[in-house]
Order: sequence, then C-alpha cells, then structure tokens
Amino acid sequence: MAPPSKKSKPKPNLKNSQSPSKKPAKAKGPHRNGAVSSLQMPVQVEDDVPDFPRGRGSLLSAEERNEVRAVAEESRADERVLKKKKKEKRAQNRNQSTEDDLGSLFGDGIIGKLPRFANKITLKNVSSGMKLWGVIAEVNEKDIVVSLPGGLRGLVRACDAIDPILDDEVKGDVDYSFLSRIYHEGQLVSCIVLQVEDDRKEIAKRKIWLSLRLSLLHKSLTLDTIQEGMVLSAYAKSIEDHGFILHFGLPSFTGFMPKHNQSERRNINVSLGQLLQGIVKSIDRARKVVYLSSDPDMVSRCVTKDLKGISIDLLVPGMLVNAHVKSTLENGIMLSFLTYFTGTVDVFNLDKTFPSSNWKNDYAKNMKFNARILFIDPSSRAVGLTLNPHLVSNMAPSSLVKIGDIFDQSKVVRVDKGSGLLLEIPTLPAPTPAYVNVADIADKETGKLDKSFKEGSLVRVRVLGYRHLEGLATGVLKTSAFEGSVFTHSDVKPGMVVKAKVIAVDSFGAIVQFASGVKALCPLRHMSEFEIAKPRKKFQTGVELVFRVLGCKSKRITVTHKKTLVKSKLQILSSYADATDGLVTHGWITKIEKHGCFVRFYNGVQGFAPRSELGLVPGNDIGSMYHVEQVVKCRVVKCIPASHRITLSFNVTPTSTSEKENVKPGSLVSGVVERVTPQTIVVDINTSSHMKGTISPEHLADHHGRASLLMSSIKPGYHFDQLLVLDVEGNNLVLTAKYSLVNSTEQLPADVSQISCHSVVHGYVCNIIDTGCFVRFIGRLTGFAPKSKATDDRRLDLSEVFYVGQSVRSNVVDVSSDMSRITLSLKQSLCCSTDASFIQEYFLLEEKIAKLQVMDSECPGLSWTDGIGIGSIIEGKVHEIKDFGVVISFEQCNDVYGFISHYQLAGTNVESNSVVRAAVLDVSKIERLVDLSLKQEFVNRSKEESSTLQTPKKKRKREAHKELEVNQIVSATVEIVKEDYLVLSLPAYNFIIGYASATDYNTQKLPPKQFTHGQSVSATVMALPTPATGGRLLLLLKSLSDGVETSRSKRAKKNFSYDVGSLIQAEITEIKPLEVRVKFGSGIHGRIHVTEATDDNSAESPFSKYRIGQTLTARIVSKRSKPENIKGGSGEDEWLSSEGFNYSYGQRISGFVYKVDTEWAWLTVSRDVNAQLYILDSSCEPPELAEFQKRFYMGKALTGYVINVNKEKKLLRIVLHKPADGFAEIKENDTNHHVMSHIVEGSFVGGRISKILPGVGGLLVQIDQHHYGKVHFTELTDSWVSNPLRGYHEGQFVKCKVLEINRAVKSTVHVDLSLRSAPYGSDDLISTDSGMHTSIEHVDKITDLHPDMVVRGYVKHISSKGCFIMLSRKMDAKILLSNLSDSFIENPENEFPVGKLVIGKVLSVEPLSKRVEVTLKTSSESSKMKSDTTHLNHIVVGDIIAGRIKRVESYGLFISIDHTNVVGLCHVSELSDDPIDDPETAFKAGDRVKAKVLKVDKDRNRVSLGMKSSYIKDEGVLHTHSSESHEFAIETNDSVVLADPMIRQSNSVCSENIDNEPDNDYHPILADSESRALVPPLEVPLDEIESLDIEGDMGQDVVNVTKADTSEDRNKRRAKKKAREEREQEIRAAEERLLEKDIPRNADEFEKLIRSSPNSSFIWIKYMAFMLSLADIEKARSVAERALRTINIREETEKLNIWVAYFNLENEYGNPPEEAVTKIFQRALQYCDPKKVHLALLGMYERKEQHKLADELLDKMTRKFKHSCKVWLRRIQFLLKQTSDRVQSVVNRALLSLPRHKHIKFISQTAILEFKCGVPDRGRSLFEGMLREYPKRTDLWSIYLDQEIRLGDADLIRALFERAISLSLPPKKMKFLFKKYLEYEKSVGDEERIESVKKKAMEYVENTLA
Repeated sequence: MAPPSKKSKPKPNLKNSQSPSKKPAKAKGPHRNGAVSSLQMPVQVEDDVPDFPRGRGSLLSAEERNEVRAVAEESRADERVLKKKKKEKRAQNRNQSTEDDLGSLFGDGIIGKLPRFANKITLKNVSSGMKLWGVIAEVNEKDIVVSLPGGLRGLVRACDAIDPILDDEVKGDVDYSFLSRIYHEGQLVSCIVLQVEDDRKEIAKRKIWLSLRLSLLHKSLTLDTIQEGMVLSAYAKSIEDHGFILHFGLPSFTGFMPKHNQSERRNINVSLGQLLQGIVKSIDRARKVVYLSSDPDMVSRCVTKDLKGISIDLLVPGMLVNAHVKSTLENGIMLSFLTYFTGTVDVFNLDKTFPSSNWKNDYAKNMKFNARILFIDPSSRAVGLTLNPHLVSNMAPSSLVKIGDIFDQSKVVRVDKGSGLLLEIPTLPAPTPAYVNVADIADKETGKLDKSFKEGSLVRVRVLGYRHLEGLATGVLKTSAFEGSVFTHSDVKPGMVVKAKVIAVDSFGAIVQFASGVKALCPLRHMSEFEIAKPRKKFQTGVELVFRVLGCKSKRITVTHKKTLVKSKLQILSSYADATDGLVTHGWITKIEKHGCFVRFYNGVQGFAPRSELGLVPGNDIGSMYHVEQVVKCRVVKCIPASHRITLSFNVTPTSTSEKENVKPGSLVSGVVERVTPQTIVVDINTSSHMKGTISPEHLADHHGRASLLMSSIKPGYHFDQLLVLDVEGNNLVLTAKYSLVNSTEQLPADVSQISCHSVVHGYVCNIIDTGCFVRFIGRLTGFAPKSKATDDRRLDLSEVFYVGQSVRSNVVDVSSDMSRITLSLKQSLCCSTDASFIQEYFLLEEKIAKLQVMDSECPGLSWTDGIGIGSIIEGKVHEIKDFGVVISFEQCNDVYGFISHYQLAGTNVESNSVVRAAVLDVSKIERLVDLSLKQEFVNRSKEESSTLQTPKKKRKREAHKELEVNQIVSATVEIVKEDYLVLSLPAYNFIIGYASATDYNTQKLPPKQFTHGQSVSATVMALPTPATGGRLLLLLKSLSDGVETSRSKRAKKNFSYDVGSLIQAEITEIKPLEVRVKFGSGIHGRIHVTEATDDNSAESPFSKYRIGQTLTARIVSKRSKPENIKGGSGEDEWLSSEGFNYSYGQRISGFVYKVDTEWAWLTVSRDVNAQLYILDSSCEPPELAEFQKRFYMGKALTGYVINVNKEKKLLRIVLHKPADGFAEIKENDTNHHVMSHIVEGSFVGGRISKILPGVGGLLVQIDQHHYGKVHFTELTDSWVSNPLRGYHEGQFVKCKVLEINRAVKSTVHVDLSLRSAPYGSDDLISTDSGMHTSIEHVDKITDLHPDMVVRGYVKHISSKGCFIMLSRKMDAKILLSNLSDSFIENPENEFPVGKLVIGKVLSVEPLSKRVEVTLKTSSESSKMKSDTTHLNHIVVGDIIAGRIKRVESYGLFISIDHTNVVGLCHVSELSDDPIDDPETAFKAGDRVKAKVLKVDKDRNRVSLGMKSSYIKDEGVLHTHSSESHEFAIETNDSVVLADPMIRQSNSVCSENIDNEPDNDYHPILADSESRALVPPLEVPLDEIESLDIEGDMGQDVVNVTKADTSEDRNKRRAKKKAREEREQEIRAAEERLLEKDIPRNADEFEKLIRSSPNSSFIWIKYMAFMLSLADIEKARSVAERALRTINIREETEKLNIWVAYFNLENEYGNPPEEAVTKIFQRALQYCDPKKVHLALLGMYERKEQHKLADELLDKMTRKFKHSCKVWLRRIQFLLKQTSDRVQSVVNRALLSLPRHKHIKFISQTAILEFKCGVPDRGRSLFEGMLREYPKRTDLWSIYLDQEIRLGDADLIRALFERAISLSLPPKKMKFLFKKYLEYEKSVGDEERIESVKKKAMEYVENTLA
C-alpha cells in the first residue's frame, strides 16, 4: 500500500467541476510526443474555466457537489458519529485512518491487514501516467470530454486524440471536423492521464488532461508479447481493397484487418484514424505484421489468457479477465486475476444494477466472475475492476434521464447509513439507478436515514447529474430543488426575468448567481442605462437585483440590468423567425454608421435601421440623436430569416403614405430654400403635406465650379423651379438640381429592367474606391465602373479624375438582372456629350448667380447688359494699358470694364484715355467684364448689320443665321480661351461668334486640352441663339466627340469607299525615317512603309526624294478597321495578297534598321516581318564591334542572311556573312536561337571576353548570344611570351579563329578558339648553338615531336615530384623533379610557378599514349638516361651480381647493381630458402649482397632478383664497384607499392605477369606488386582534366538515348564495360589482400603507398581511417582533400568513393554535421554525376538511420531526377521501411513523372518491395493491375509467382498458377509456365499435385495439336 498522506486535505471528491471548452486549451509545453510533465501546466484560458458553476458562492455546481459527496459517504458518516459518541482523540484517529484508506491507492503487494475500502479514483489521488477506461460524453471541435470512473471528467485535446503519424492523413483539408469523424459520443475508450492541473485552494478545480494515443497506452507492447487470441486496439491507417492497414502507435510492427470480417460490424463506415478493436488471429513475425479479426461478439467475449511473466505495463483498461473473489470490503469486493494481480470493485460497479443492503452475501470467497479493468495506477500497482454487465459486454450504459428531470415515484432500494440512498428511477425501457448523497436529502440536517427512509418506499427525486460510465444518476430530494424556474443551464431562456445575487464585480462586468447556483455574466455596458464610471458602487457584492436574460450559448449566460429592457412589456425578439413585419420591440444600438444604425436583440439577433427610418430632422447627424448602447423602441419593416437580415424603423407608427405615393423617386417637384448649412440645403417642397427635402452642394449644378459659386450665393427663400427626387428617406426627400438629370428624367432608370446594354445614361458618382466608381441613378439603383473601364488612361488615379457627386455619362457594358448588377464604362471615348447641355447649363447658371449677387449688393442691377449684345459695337475709353492687354472703361457703367487682348487688338495702337469702338465677343455678368475685339472682321460685320435698320430684329437674326443648321459640322477659329470654355468665330459664316465647352461631364477634373488664339478647330452646331441658350450660339468641339458620328459625318463617309488594291492620289503630310504619312480622300490617313517605297530594299535613303505636300500615286495594300490605328492597330487586316511567312536558312534578305541597343540591331524587312542582328555577328574586327551603335544607325539599309526563323513572332535572326550550308535542315526546324550552326571550324568570328580564367585556364570568350568558347593558354599570342594574359580584360572585343567545335549528346557545344594571327602549321625550325633543332612556333601534333627537340611551354602543375608543362592546346609534357635543373632546387613551387614560360628538350615521345617527357637540363646531363638501356642490355638472366641494398620494404629489398644505374627488386619470398617474416630485421640499407638475376623486362626496365643460397653456388662472382652517379633510377623508383588504376586500364600488366610467371613458388599477387614496384610515380598524370572517358561516363544511358545504335555496338560496349569492371575488381581484390598482409603502421608508410597508387580510393580511405584512429580529424580532412586533387578525373568511381568517405567523416565529426555534409555535398555535385552523388549521400543517411534528412533528400531527388526509376524506387523503399502509408501517393506521382516505357519496370519493382517489406496485398493489387493491361507478359507472371512462392500461401500460389496456365499464350510461353508450376509442386512434395500438373500440360499439348 502507498504510505498515508501527511497533508490535511478535504474529503475526496467524485466529480470534477470542469466543463468542456469548444476550443482547445493552450498549453505552455507541447503534448504531441507523450505525457506532459507536471511542471508544464497549461495556461488557464477563460474558455477552460467552468462556465458558471452552481453553488453558494462556490465554484462547484449543485450537481457536481452532490456527486462529489458520493465517494466519501462512509467517511462523513463515521466522522459525525464519532464526534458525538466518542472522545476527540479517538475521533481524530478514526478520521485519519478513514481518510488514509480512501485517499490512498493500494496494489497487489498487500501484507498484513487487508484494507477496509475498495480503490477509487478521485481528484485527490489521480496522477500522471494512470491508465483509465472511460466513455466519450462530448465531441467538440477542438477537444473531447471523457466520463471517467467515479464520475470524474477528463479533457482530450485534438492533438492528443490521434497519433502524430496520422495527422496529415486524418485531418486533410478539414480544420477541426476530423474529431467527429473518428470519435462519437458513447464510445468506450482507453486513455492515459497526461497532466492534472493543480489548484492549491480547491481540489475540485483540478482539470484532468488525457491522451488517447496508442503510442502511450501500448508503450511496453512488443511483437514478442503479442499472442493469438489477444484483443488489441489500433488506428485505421489506410483503407485498401482487401482490408485495413492498422497502426498500433508503435513503429516496430503494423497490422492488417481483412475487410470481409469488418463487414460483419453492421456496415459501419470506417474513416482514417478511427479506433478499431480486433482479436489477434495470426502473427507474421518475419514481416512484423499482426492480423486481426473484428467480430464484435467475439471481441466482447474474448478473455485475456494467463500469460507467464506478464507485467502491469501490459494491462490495458477495458481488458476482460477471469477473476475470483478474494474478500469483501466495506464498499466493494477484492478480486484476484491473471494469477499475480489483485484488484478491487467498488459498490457502484457490481454485477447487479440495484444491489440491496445485504449485497455482501452474494459474493462468497473464490466465486468466479468475468471483469473488465477500469483503471491502472502503475506507481502504486493499484487496479480497479468493474462487474457492470453493460461494461463487461463492452458497451456503455445508455442514458435514459436528463439533468433536471423530476420523478415522483422513485423507489428506495438501499439505505447507506450516513452516506445516502440508492433509488430506482422508473424509466423506460429499463429503470435507472440513482444515488442521493446524504447532504442532498433534506434542506435541514436529518437524523438517522434508516428511520426516515425505508427500503421499498417511494420518494420524489430530481436528477442532479449522470455518470456515463457506470450508468448511475445522482439525485436530490431537497424541497428547494423543486422550486424556482432555473435549475440548470437548460432551464434558462432568452428574455426571462430572474433575480440574481452579485458575487463578483470586475472591469468587464459583474458575475451574478441565480438561486439554484447557476452563474451568469452582466457585461459592463448592460449594468445601467447609461455608462457608469464606478460599477462597484452600484453593484455591490451580495446585493440581489432583477435581471433579464440576454442569451444562453454554450452554457454561458449573459444578462442585462438596463431598466428599459428589464421592465419592457413588449414582445421579445430572440430569433429571426420571430421577426414578423410590423413587430414592435425593444433593442439596443451596437454600432452607428453614416448610413444607419445596427440594433441588437436577444440571443444574438441583430437588425439594421437605415438613416431614412431613424426619424432624423433633415440636416441633422445621427450621432446628435443616438449613441451606442442606447435602448430604442423599433419596428420590424422587413425580415429575411434565411439570410439573417432584419430591416428596422425607429418610427414605431407608420406615416401616412397617401402623399408619399405622389412623390416618388424620379418625379419633379419645386420648392423654396428653408435654410442653408455647410453640408446641405433644406428645401420646403410645394406639396400639401409640406414635405422637406435636402440638396447636397454637389447636386446644385453639373459644373463643379458653378455649383460651388451657387452654394455661396444662395439664401433662404430662393425658389427652385424644377428639382428631381432622387430618393425618399422617410419624410425626407433627396433632391438634385443638376440640369443633366432634370432634363433627362424620362430616360433615367429606376430599376434594372429599365436598362439596356450599350445605352448611354446620365447619372452621378456616389462612391469612389480603388478598384472603380459607383454611379447612381434614381433611388438606390447603382452601377459599377471598374477602374479598367473608368478612364481611357488606366494610369490615372480615380480620385484624381472623379469626385463624389459629379455628373457623368455612363455607357452600360453589361446588365445582370438576376444579381441586379450593372457594369458601366465612363471612358470619354464612349460617353462623350452629344449635345450642348453641359455648356448651356453653365451660361444659364451664370445669369442666376449674377441675379443672386445683385440682390445681396447695392449694385444697380443687370441693366448695363441691355445695350451690350454679343457681336454689337460699343464705345469705350482706354482706362489702362497692361502687358497682357488693354482695359476699357464705360461712362454709363462705372463698375463694368472691358478687355481687349493683344490678339484682338489686331496690330492697332491705342493710347491711354483715347476713345475706341470695339465689337463685343463675350459678356461675363458675374465678373461684370466684357471681352472686346478691334479686329476688322468683327467691327465691319457689325456695321453691315446695323445699316439695315428698317429690318425687324427677328428677321435680321434669321437672315444672319439662315445658312447654319443644327448638327452641322463647321470650321471655327479660337478667339478667346476662357477657363471653362472657348469663344470661337466661324469665318465661313460671316465671323459669327459661338461658344464651346473645353471639358465634358466625365472630364471636369482632368486638365483641358490646350488651345491657342487663332487655332482652327472642328465643331458641330448644337444650339442656335435663343433665350434658352442665353442668346448664344452653342457648339460642340470635335475633339470631345471623337467616338460619336453625326448623321452628316456618316453621309460624308459614304461618298468615300476604297478597296485594297485601289490606286489613289495621296498627299504627303509627314516624313519619318521609316515611314511616310499621307492623306487622301476626305480626311483619310494612311502610311507608306519604308519597305514599300521601292521594289527592293537596296536603296540607302528611299525617302530622300520626297517632300511634305508632294502628291504621290500609291496603291492600298492593307486596310485596318480604325484609320487612326493604322500602324499597329488591333483591327483585322485585309491584305492585297496573302504573303506567306516563307523564309529559309541562308536566304538573303534586305531591310532597314529601326532600333539599335548595346547588343542588337533591329531591322524591318516588311510591314510585319522584323529581323535582328547580334553585335558579335556584325563583324569580326574589334574596332568595328566597338562602334556597333554608330555603324548601324536608324534607317540604314542592310543586307544579311537568315540563320533562324520564328514564325510565331514573325522574327528573323540574320548574320552579315553567308553561313555554311550543312545545317540548313537543322536551322529551319529550330526556334530557340541556341544552335550556332553559322559558326564553323576554321572561320574567324568576333568575340567578347567574358571571363579571365584563373591560373593557366585561359579565356572564356562569348561568340554568340548564348554560346561561349575557350581560348587555351597557348593560343593567346603568336609568340611565346612570359605573361600571355597581359593586355586582355573582361568585356574586350577580340578576333577569334574557331579551332574545333564539339557537340555533345545533350545539345551542349564546346568551342575551342585561338587569338593567334599566324597560320597554323607554319612551324619554322631553327638551329641552336648546340646543334639541336628548336621550334620557334607552336607544335600541335605529337608526331611532330622527336627526342632532342627543343620546345617551349608554360608550367601547368608543380608538385614535389616534378611538373607538367603545356606545349599546345592538346599536348602536355612532364618533367621529373630530377630534370628540372642541373643544380639542386630546394623549393620547386617557387622556382617554377604556374604559368611560367620554360624551354626544354624532349627526352621521349610515346605517340600511342600521347606522353611526352621533357628535361630542362643541359645536354651534358642528358646522356645519363641513355645508359639505362645500355646497362640493362648487359644484364642476363642467370647472372650472379653484386650490389648494395638501397631500401628495405616489408615485401622485399631494392638492390642497386654495381657499375650500373639499374635497381632490381628481390621479393621477400626470394630472400632465403627459409621463410623470413620481417626483412627489416634481417637486412638494412647499405648492406652489400649477392643475388641471381631471375627475370629481365626490357620493355619496362625492370629486373627481378633472388638471394636464396640454392641460387648462388659459384663463389667466383665478379665484384663491381658502386657509383653514386647511378642514383637517378633509384630516385625515380622511390617508395612504390601498389599500381595505378590508370596503368591498369591501359595495360593488362597484372594479368600478363600472373599468367606468364614461370616460377610456381612465386606468389602471383606479390609478383604483381613487384611488377608495379618499378613504376615511376610521376608516370601517372596528375591533372589531365581535359581527356574524359566519355564511354565510361555515359554508360548504359547512351544505349538508351541513341536509338540508332545497332545491337552489335551495344554488345561491344557492354563487353568492354564488363571487362573493365572485372579487371578493376581483380586489382582491387589484390590490393586489399596485399594491404591486409602488410598493413602500413605510420603516416610515412601510407605516403609511400599512395605514391605508388595515387588513384586507388581504397588506400586513400585506409589512410583517412588511420588518421581518425589517431583522433586527428583535420589531418583526415586534409588527406581527403589531397585524394580529391590527386585522383585522376577519369577515375570517377574512385573519386566518388572519396566523396562518400568525406561525407561519413563530416557526418561524424563536422560542426555542425548537417551543415558540413551539405557543403561537401555541394562540392561533390560539381565533379561527379549528380545522381550518383545524391544516391551516395542517401545511402549514408540510411546507414546512420538519419531518417529525417533522408526523407528531405529523397523529396529533392524525386523533383530533380523525376525521370529516374531508381530514385522513385528508393523513395518507396524508404517509406516502406518507415511503415509510412504515403506509398500510394508516391506511386501515383512517379507514374505521372516517369516516361511511359519505364512504367512496367517501376510498378513491378514497387510490387516486389511491397511483398518484401510492405503489405503484400498492395503488391498483389499492383501486379493485378499490370496483368490486366498486359496479360500475355510471362515475365510479369513469373515475378508475381516468385513473390507469392516466397510468402508460402499454397492456396494463393496454386490459384495464381491455374490462372496463368489458363491463358491463351504461345506454346513456348506456356511451356515456361507449366515448367514453373511443376517445379513448385515438386518443391512442395505433393505427388498427387505433381501428377495433376503433368496431366494439365498433356491436355494443353493435345488441344494445341488438335
């Protein structure tokens, strides 16, 4: 038993007071990966607090409090009895004992006295790690509520409800609905306690956080512990055709449940992630798959078997066990189960639903029961069991009661003294047990329960709560519980008036509590009618007040104390369905907008009251009458319940509509101004009801300026004759005085049905947003003009073009009647004015404003205008002469002035105070200004008219204008330019004066077009002078109406019709470099393209002979729909002749340059065909390239040749020289500009230096737009100079000769260039003083070299062994260290830097291997090399020689033969007749020895010696003297052990030595070592990066790519590759055996080894491992870097091995490893095949089990190498090893990416992987799918059969064979299938089956022959 608790705590409680949240609680720590530490407490969010618990000031509700008391029934009763009857000391001891027994848990290790009470889970003893059985009570969006044993409640976060591995699959695209898909209420679940939130004040406030993850419940479960017959729970990981793949929460094994068994479960649909229960049927331990069967009856009856050594960790809640009674306790029984374990059952979990008072008699010792585990506490090893028949049957008890239900006839079943009563509630179909705690029996304390209640008596009970797991209700018998309208949250209804007590006041409001304990919130804004600054002053704690319920949602109740709402007698509006039209109710304002108010009602119902229904006085603001949170009485005008929209009115009684019906939107009214405010003008309408109307300042006039002026002049009492009603808002009318709207009332639409597309309608802008303008018409009818359709220039900001209230003309683009959507266009080109209404209103308002101004001032009035008429002559006096004109004064009017501009003076000189007579051009009544003119045409015209005095005035006007007609187009001259209009004269009509507006409705804010005095303009006569026009002739400028054709212009155009091909006479109007603009006919314009000026494009300046005004004869070759868009218009062309775009490679064309930039010259070849010339194609001379833009100026004629054709863009690429003919077919089909077929070998091209490569890399020169060539270091200059790069810089133009072009398989082109100007092959030889020939020029061929020839070269590479020099582009030479100088060189790197020019002499030339050796020594030293061969010729096999030991190695001795410079090798096996293990101890350098010559290899200058005593029988051996002059050969052979792979590839030395060795005692591998021992180390090239083994690199891919290869070629390549691989394997094996025999012991020995075999990755890696063994990480890295530099570039496999070793090194020792590996990986990608490098890195990650990095790398690989079958298969293999269910999605992606011909290979390999390490059923599905498509492919049948045979399911195998042999296939394939079938049956050993197969084969043969 656990030790007793030392802390004094309250009594244990049964029920937690928590309530579920609709949102998951936020936690400080993550909870996805297991149990949460008790230190990581979640943040207490407001949502997680119990909403409003019931109780007297306590946070526990009455329901919860009563349930809690049920646990401590015995403890409380005993405590009360003991306090009364016994002493205090004994009572304390008893109380302590009782509390310890109840508060602690005991396990199976019970020693001594048995416990008194059964184990119970309470809030006091629940702890993290406990495993509990529960039933789901609620499934919310973000959490799950679980009912636990003892009435506790736990919460499960959404993240803890499923395993993390299933997150992506289960959640998918759904946010939170996945919980309801995989869990349901009433579901029994096993859970584990993650955390218990601690509240030190009250235990009841603790929260229990649970997890349903199987990874925590099955933590100790392994495949070995699973036995057949066990019941296991698992997630449905994926749904397959044959069943479900299961996930047990552990990665070590998976499960499978066949579907046919699942169908027995009443056809329940299974979702991903759903918990399934099943019985283990079989276990495949090899593939780690557990097969389950899910029969619900079997699962509910399956009892866990007794397992030997089962631990408590393997016990799972809900497990069914066999148990027998051990003893009875005071509140339960103790059971023993599974041999070793002890558990208890409390009185509420017995097998009888209604146990009587003598229930203990029913449980005798050793009675057997089936019980289920209820909870497990691993810390105390306490186990709780249940015998509840529902739970034993694996079903949760059904709930037949609801909280708050009242039952009058409840029977008392059992009376527990001091604890409570067990009742039987009469419910259907079965009665429900209920327990009433002793505290809930009566309001007053009762005496003994057995006296007050008898068993069998009936009582009245109210349900207080319900335990879902036990099926037990908790009740209350108190009289007070049956009183009051509110008992639980469900009793609360919106609008209910209740009394409540204030229990807390805070800044957000007050918490109040009803009499039943239910809590509610009164928000701060609802605590009073008005805002209160100090809420605590009125709402004091403990005060009882009257409230009205506002709403009840999610157990959260809000109430109000606003007096108006509480005492309101109006109907409550708590749902949108209750909002009937005309309903009057109370609400409160929540938001005030400019256009109305939002009003809130009960239960969240909201409505909107528009401004017109607020009862506002016209001109008043809403905020002045209403405020937020104000209670208002309102009337429902309209309600749409479906869309939750309610329209309200604050006018409770509807106004009379008789008058309103007469005044509708769109009607005309008149009125008098009542008052004027800055924002509006209030007008009293002339109607019987005297309605009011408002006019905003923008609606006073169409013209913005005139509206502002009128607003400042208007006064109360002003009468408006005509006003248009735009809208009616209650009793208020929205009016407008705009002339355009008033005059077009009949055309203005009030409904969508009245609008037709493409019509132009007047309106006004009501709102402007970033994306467009809203235009309103009558009422609320509004259209929208998107920004793209609002202006002709889209770059303009709409707020700069329009203003709110502006009059506009709108073109209807689209009308959607269904959606009441109108799309408009406000473009001026589509909406320009067709009349003069805009300027007509301007002049009419001028007179009105002038009259209003006269009324306010003391001016004499407007009588001064009577004698001043337009065009009349008046006399005035020159008042003042200014710079801008002359001011005239009039005697009769002192405040009126005249003005004559300089233009109107017409050259007349006037003097001050002189009298002049001038003609009136314009009169401004507002400014009291008259514009005058002294031009004779106006003055004389007035005289002529005044001469005919006898003619009546009206008659004279008619005669003056008898020729003018409305809509007539006239030519006018600008006389005066005003701010808003133009004063024009019509010369053709006796210089009559007219007026035209400079702007239009839609262009008022745009800057007007600039006009000058005397400018000629075209205009249309719109209105003749009448009083309605102010006596003015009104015109409409043509520039404003470009998009509108009048009837007269239409008639004029009919007279001119030209067709394509017509000859015309055209006049030149403008000459441009590339075109001539002409006009003909009646103002029709056209152009002549430069390519159409002459028959060919050879003329340099085809327009030079033309002049403006010249008339030409031209032919129309094309015609566009819009004349102004001829050049590049969007209309369709009608061609004179359908010219095809037929250009071919090499075709000669001519054109004219029309654009030049730094890189390209653009030519126009014809009207629609252009060409481009690249800068480097324009010349090969650098000075000409530098002046590219000067040479190709605009208009220059140019001739070139086509090298590329782009038919889509009608674009040609040309060069100036004729290209080669060999690539015509290639070029015609190419459109990507990337194939430079016009560049051929031997040609000179222009180039631009792109990059100067480091060292001796040379230059990178650009020769085309996308192509570059390389200039070798020896090709930079004609002569040999010390620094050939001097004088070159990036961007410099150079002249290059193309030496060689290599086109690779993948369309990559390598070009070799030369900057030498001397011709190749002209190598002159001169003689030197020594008599040898030297080459002053370059030698390019190895055949031109011979020994003793003097050559020059640049140092390419220098090392401690010698150097390489570059003789030419393709030829290098080596110089040994001993041949670098006659004297000793201490530091060769400093003496011979890379790039140094050296002169040397050729020692040897090998044309086949292309190896050249050069010496820099003088001629006297060169004879030493010749003596080598001479001395070798004197050495004969069998001779006995004398010599000195030069060096001792572990494998033999190097002996310098006397009197020669030859060094021979005596192998360790030839040292003595007796074996010598360590030659280094027996011999030392310098010893003199005798030896016998065993072998002489003159081809390779090698001698093998033997020192066995049996060889040397004759002592008379010639003694020769040693000479120091023979040290050269020894130096060259220093420290050589292993051969170089380069030599292996070129010669089969290894095999020849082994095959031809005559001595049987001579070890072949060691003989090979001996043969390699004399290889000079520098004979291996150090840096030959330019010669690539293309065949080896391309490998098998070339076979697949090149379809033209024959099978013979493929076989040859395969044979070569196979031979090379075998040879490499043999040599590697020999090296490994040798290295194992003789392992180097220090760094020096490794250095010797790598010098002998510098290309062997095996030795380098061993060297790296040796350094790591010494813990020298940096040295290991340096070895790796040396290996990468040293190994030849051809040895790709060897280099890749080093990279892989480098990966492993950095992965182990890098800091940080991931970053270090990434850097090495990026470097490796630059040198090796990217796919091989990726696969190598992947292999390392898999070996190191770095699964996350491997997964990321595989994602990149599948994107980078999406066409590689191997990569996709590696991806699938990885997923299968990780037991991921993403395999199917990857397979689908792969099939989309892979080429079609790889699908079969991929699918078959994937199926094999599924069989081996995945789910065989998925593999079967893949094979079946392939066989459906390719049923006759025996290879697929064979693979399929092999996989099934490997699994060993005989029935499946035979069924598959039967399917295969039933196919109709050729006899050869059928023979194969029958043979395979027979072999299988023979392997099984069933003779009967064997005979059956033979019989079927014979039947097939007979049927075939028949």
